[in-house]
Amino acid sequence: MRRWMALSIMGLTVTTTALAQDSHLRRLSNGVDAKAWEAVGRLNIGNSGFCTGTLIAPNMVLTAAHCLYDKESGVRIEHDQVEFLAGWRDGRASAYRTVRRAVVHPNYEYASHVNTGGEGNDLALLELDHPIRDGKIHPFSTEARPQRGSKVAVVSYGAGRSEAPSLQELCSVLALQQGMLVTSCSVDFGSSGAPIFVVQEGELQIVSVVSAKAEVDGKAVSLGTSLGVPLAELQAEMVAQQDTLDNRVILGAPNETGAKFVKP
Repeated sequence: MRRWMALSIMGLTVTTTALAQDSHLRRLSNGVDAKAWEAVGRLNIGNSGFCTGTLIAPNMVLTAAHCLYDKESGVRIEHDQVEFLAGWRDGRASAYRTVRRAVVHPNYEYASHVNTGGEGNDLALLELDHPIRDGKIHPFSTEARPQRGSKVAVVSYGAGRSEAPSLQELCSVLALQQGMLVTSCSVDFGSSGAPIFVVQEGELQIVSVVSAKAEVDGKAVSLGTSLGVPLAELQAEMVAQQDTLDNRVILGAPNETGAKFVKP
């Protein structure tokens, strides 16, 4: 994850008191600690490193769009270079999956993200080659938008802690601005795409994914892309792309191989 400076939020006031109430990152070292978080996994991405992703359906992982771009060249990374390791901890995962298809938000622009630090629409969906239907791994639901001051939690992998997820159970939403959540959650390189949770009626729900870290008045904050409308638009884009693929298949005659494919 790049060290973006969030120029658009430099006027935000972050009080020492608000940050002092945050809990520290806690390594989920064993099965008991990690049990509720098995749907969060590490994304190994080509030769460029890793990000964090989360199951939101048995065959669907939510992450940050910028994870799918080479940070040096800006070129989009092919989906077959991405692997999802659900619940990765100390050399083992609860499930291993390759990616069948990757779709980024239709309005996301990597070049703009790099040049301005803008985190709008920094969302991607990864369709897995096979659904994960393990009774121990439960996809998380999503919620549109928390309120300023809401208590949130984040589960992520990161630099120096890539071999097990870490949980910060208590951090805060400091501001909601231009499609972003500004939070006091601790993040680092590798945390991109990590889920930010609220508790709604006793259920953990994802309200954002980590897009960048920044500083405001000398204090570290994290930036996350809001869900709600952007996620709905991304899901619609995935459906539209699937429809396009389906329309390129023409059924052949019964005595032929079964299908003919129209060249793009």
